[in-house]
Amino acid sequence: MISGEPVNPTRGRYVSPGERLGAGEGGRDARAGTDEESSARLSRTSWARLLGSAGVLSVLVWRLGTGPFLDGVRTVGWRSLAAASVIAAVTTVCCAWRWQTVVRGLGVDLPFGAAVSAYYRSLFLNAVLPGGVVGDVHRGVRHGHDVGDLGRGLRAVAWERTAGQVVQVVLTMVVLLTFPSPVRASMPVVAAVVVVLALCIPPLVRLLPEGEELLLARAWRAARSDVRDGLLVRRAWPRVVLASLVAGAGYAGTFLIAARTAGVTASFARLVPLALLVLLGATLPSLAGWGPREGMAAWAFAAAGLGEAQGVATAVVYGVLAVVSSLPGAVVLVVGWLRQRTRRGQPAARRELRVSVAAGREGCGGD
Repeated sequence: MISGEPVNPTRGRYVSPGERLGAGEGGRDARAGTDEESSARLSRTSWARLLGSAGVLSVLVWRLGTGPFLDGVRTVGWRSLAAASVIAAVTTVCCAWRWQTVVRGLGVDLPFGAAVSAYYRSLFLNAVLPGGVVGDVHRGVRHGHDVGDLGRGLRAVAWERTAGQVVQVVLTMVVLLTFPSPVRASMPVVAAVVVVLALCIPPLVRLLPEGEELLLARAWRAARSDVRDGLLVRRAWPRVVLASLVAGAGYAGTFLIAARTAGVTASFARLVPLALLVLLGATLPSLAGWGPREGMAAWAFAAAGLGEAQGVATAVVYGVLAVVSSLPGAVVLVVGWLRQRTRRGQPAARRELRVSVAAGREGCGGD
């Protein structure tokens, strides 16, 4: 879905896919078959994602009843909402700074205020739409349109999110190796497997059949260039790591607030590894964040001797806090839509959102 594209020489003007592929009956016929295959694939992956998340929630309701879900909603109060909103403001600013750093490394400008607003909007869309990445795709599409380079806008968002998740995985592994947790005994093996897989990727690319090797080799070179310019330069990587660490700490802090709100009395030293485990599970495709998060929380809390019900209640509280904390993004979305409707005389923001939803579904199917 996200591929390397040359910089648009007519910067400021969006070049449509039709222009890039060329006009004519032949181009339209070739695209028609591809569109039908893509639609079928998106339909299958969307149903699989919906059924998987709904299946997790159904199993939890079957095992525990609706009590933990209702208790989680009822226990949320204004104090926890206020604390979570403040933490969300800090994490959103850090993530927007990380995005701006990556974007500038790829040779595109992005004002900091615009980055913060766009990030809030993407968080809201991620929280209310299935998949958990629609907001990020929408962010990349909008920025790509603004700078006249859709491919670069999408790649910048992809690398920004990837960098954040890599730092989160490393932080999680360090914490799980250090603090008592249900998976502490297995973490040395897991860490070794992750390192070996990372080292084996380049040789595996070279062992593929010739046609696939050429395609993947080009993709590998493009990815390596993006990582080198956008993430690993001296002025970028310290900012990316710092922003990701602060954001990860903020997410864990919100989870601890959710645990206390749900009535969990275990020590923070015992809860932090569980929080990072649940947050790692929350990155899986879901129903607007619901499903894998609750399943991981039920398993982790049960394995730690705290009970499945408390895990589910904590995850529900966290979900409510996340949705409420993202509401400034709804304001950004509505204000932006009204401005574009007034300026263009047509609801362009809704068209971009529909494109982002379709692209987000394809991205979830590839994760």
